[in-house]
Amino acid sequence: MKKSHADALWVHLHWLIVLAEQKSFTRAAEQLEVSKAAVSQKIKQLEALAGVSLVQRTTRSVRLTEAGKKLVEELRQPFEQIEQHFNALRDASGPLRGVIRVTAPVAFARQQLLEPVRQFLRQYPEVRIQLEVSDQLLSLASEGYDLAIRHSHRVPDTHVVLPLCDTKTVLVAAPEYLRQAGNPQHPQDLARHDCLYYPRGNELPHWKLSHPQTAGSVSVAVKGGFATNNSESIRDAAISGLGIAMLPDFSARAALASGQLLPVLEDWQVDGGFADKIWLVRPYSARVPRAVTVFSHWLQECFRAQRRPAG
Repeated sequence: MKKSHADALWVHLHWLIVLAEQKSFTRAAEQLEVSKAAVSQKIKQLEALAGVSLVQRTTRSVRLTEAGKKLVEELRQPFEQIEQHFNALRDASGPLRGVIRVTAPVAFARQQLLEPVRQFLRQYPEVRIQLEVSDQLLSLASEGYDLAIRHSHRVPDTHVVLPLCDTKTVLVAAPEYLRQAGNPQHPQDLARHDCLYYPRGNELPHWKLSHPQTAGSVSVAVKGGFATNNSESIRDAAISGLGIAMLPDFSARAALASGQLLPVLEDWQVDGGFADKIWLVRPYSARVPRAVTVFSHWLQECFRAQRRPAG
C-alpha cells in the first residue's frame, strides 16, 4: 500500500470506530465535527479498500457487519492507547483544553449546575462541555461519558465516586393553598390534603416521616389529583396551588427563598424520600484527562458549602 493511502487509512479507521460508538451517522458527524456526508463517504472508501461491507445501513439505525465488528474490536484498544498518549502529551503543557462529556439529572442540571459550568468555561475558554440532561441512569462506559452526576441512594462500586453535595427531602406548598386548606400540624393530617407525588404504578404512595423527639415513624397514605416523574413539574404544580409537594431541597430552594412556597411539617424528617447525597461518578481509568480532573475539583469546590461535615 502506498504511504499516502496508509496515512489516509488511519483517519478512515478512526471514523469507523466513532461510528460504531455513536451508532448513528448524525451523532458520529457531531462527535467528529464534520458533515454527515463526509462520514458516509469515508466509510464507503474504507469498505472499498477492504473489499467487504463493514456497515449495514437502514433508515433508522446503523449496525456493523460481522467483519466491521471484528475490525473495530481489534482496533479499539490500540486507538485508545494512541489517544491516551497524545492527550497526556497535550495535557502536560499549555492551557487546559479538551471536551468533557457529562450526564446529569434534569432538575439538578437546570437549577444548580449551569452556573458553575458557565463560570468554569469563562475560566477555561479552550474547554468544551457536552451536557446530556436526563433522569435515566445512562451507562458511562457504553455512552462515552467522562463524568456523571447522580442523585441516588446507590452508586456503582465499579466506578470512581466522589461526594458532590448533601441534599434532603422537603414538603412544601403555596401560601394560598395553605390558607385555604390549612397547614398540617401532624403527618396524619396529610391524608386530608391534595398531595403531589412521583407515580409508582397504580398504587397510592405512602409518605413516611419521623420526628427527632419521638421514636419510630409515621406512615401516611397520600392522594391527590396530580402526579409526575419530574421534580420541576411537581414544584410548579405546588406553586400554582395544586397541593403539598414532596421535593428534593434543590428543586424547592429558589421558590422557598422567594416566598412562592412555604415549608410544611418543617420539624419532621421525611424518611425514604429522595436520596440524601449527590455524587460525581466517572469510569475507572489509569489516566484521567486533566480537563476532567480539574472540572471535578471545580464542581466539588462550588458545592462545598452544601456538604455536611464528616463525622
